[in-house]
Amino acid sequence: MEKEFVKGDKVSVLDDDITGIVIDFKKDKIIVDVDDFPMEYYARELIKIENEPTRFFNDKSIDEVLNEKETPKRKQVIKDKASKKEQYSISYDLHIEKLVKNFSRLSNHDILTIQIDTARYHLEHAIKNRIPRIVFIHGVGEGVLKAELDFMLARYKNVTFEDANYQKYGIGATQIYIKQNI
Repeated sequence: MEKEFVKGDKVSVLDDDITGIVIDFKKDKIIVDVDDFPMEYYARELIKIENEPTRFFNDKSIDEVLNEKETPKRKQVIKDKASKKEQYSISYDLHIEKLVKNFSRLSNHDILTIQIDTARYHLEHAIKNRIPRIVFIHGVGEGVLKAELDFMLARYKNVTFEDANYQKYGIGATQIYIKQNI
């Protein structure tokens, strides 16, 4: 034999990506266990793998260097693909606590009037500034504000509306599409 091998040596095949352990000898061939499958090789086809990894690059093993060079796997991020209608949108929260500092002395009628006036102001602003989509967050409640919003929005010819994206806003929101006249 060209090189000295003994049973139990860890070896690698020179021209293939195969590693195994020497289990026996047969005339001029060496029998190597590769994943519980015996394979025969000539001694010149094998190289002994030392237990201590060969050190390269400032006392780092080749495995350590390869791990450093390996490109990190990117975290998978799921993005919502926004349609063209959703590119330019603004959302407005119509909850009374977002509109007025102290509302404890206001009646339900006054609160509803403030909310509808705010919605009308933002809608007119969006129409004037050619904003194609807005969202009003009104909450669930008893549905009084939603009903008033629907009544107000139905009076505009260039406006369509529907429930907003549930995943983004929950149940209590309405999105409004403003058709632009060119």
